[in-house]
Amino acid sequence: MDEQATGLFHSMISRCLAQEVAPFYEQWEAEGEIPRSLWRALGAAGLLGIDLDETYGGAGADIAITQLALEEISRQGFGGLASAYNIHANIVMPYLQNVATSDQCQKWLPAMAQGECLGAIAMSEPHAGSDLAAMKTRATKTPKGWVLNGSKLFITNGQVADMVIVCAKTDPSAGAKGVSLFLVDTSLPGFSRGKPIKKIGQYASDTAELAFDQLELTNDALLGDEGAGFRYLMQELLRERLGVGAQALGAIEGALTLTLDYVAQRQAFGQRVADFQNTRFTLAEIKAQLDMARAYFNHCVAKYRQGSMTSTDAAILKLQLSELQCRAVDRCLQLFGGYGYTHEYPISRFYLDARVQTIYAGSSEIMKEIVARSLLGKAA
Repeated sequence: MDEQATGLFHSMISRCLAQEVAPFYEQWEAEGEIPRSLWRALGAAGLLGIDLDETYGGAGADIAITQLALEEISRQGFGGLASAYNIHANIVMPYLQNVATSDQCQKWLPAMAQGECLGAIAMSEPHAGSDLAAMKTRATKTPKGWVLNGSKLFITNGQVADMVIVCAKTDPSAGAKGVSLFLVDTSLPGFSRGKPIKKIGQYASDTAELAFDQLELTNDALLGDEGAGFRYLMQELLRERLGVGAQALGAIEGALTLTLDYVAQRQAFGQRVADFQNTRFTLAEIKAQLDMARAYFNHCVAKYRQGSMTSTDAAILKLQLSELQCRAVDRCLQLFGGYGYTHEYPISRFYLDARVQTIYAGSSEIMKEIVARSLLGKAA
């Protein structure tokens, strides 16, 4: 997409955030939930289906614009919203567009693009975490469809989702080939949510435990082919990790901007904090690392667009950018001194919101294992 079009989208995204988010975000952080009205406002602005096919109410734009939206949300310090947006608009909706039948798409996507229906994806479990092969949630075939039993943990948008993509074992003896995906309407009997999980950051993004007790699903709830769930997960995780990378870039840039402004005004020992060599070298290094990270991110977006991005590419991106985000924001906060440790200064939220980036969408340790396997093969 050309620079002029990108600039127009960026301007629209920034204006929408300034009008619909900035005045209320502190309240949402305190309440631990993003109101439905915001999702509808984002939908009305065309920001929930940016690269979704126009047939389903999307704008049909380039995937890079969706990543730009994620980056801008994060740059403005709305980390919880960025994660919620990433799940709904950058993960769940593309799953449907790429895997679902036309009837399933028509049922869910227009409402999701309008912000009337919110999505979540449920993979992690209380005793399995990121180990999908160890999941215990089961979907058992019946004459009418399926019966779902089990539970999922750490589900972003779990408290508010109207539809959840649930990963379940349909053939426990088949390993990865025994995993299937289901589109679960959260209004169905047998679906329940636990109390909101209290986290150390990203307060506005609700996180929940979900339970399925003899939840009956019709055949048209199966997403894609039976037994192909693991393949779909690996296919769509590329985009999820791109989204985490976009969040990292935005957050680093936002934290850097705050810090540049602070050190230029703050005085210590008779001079600006900005005039100390330690400050100058620290910020110069963050800027250099940010620009290098952005170059690799853009490289990955180009490969994704061409269909040549690999799981190793995504693992390197997710590992390096999320770890850089934590280091860079930590070093920025240090330059604020004691003020950085107070809620009064927004840098503290950047710090708290960053920590989970190295954990969700595959932890840094798992990312290292993926890269290692590409070099050495699977460990014995």
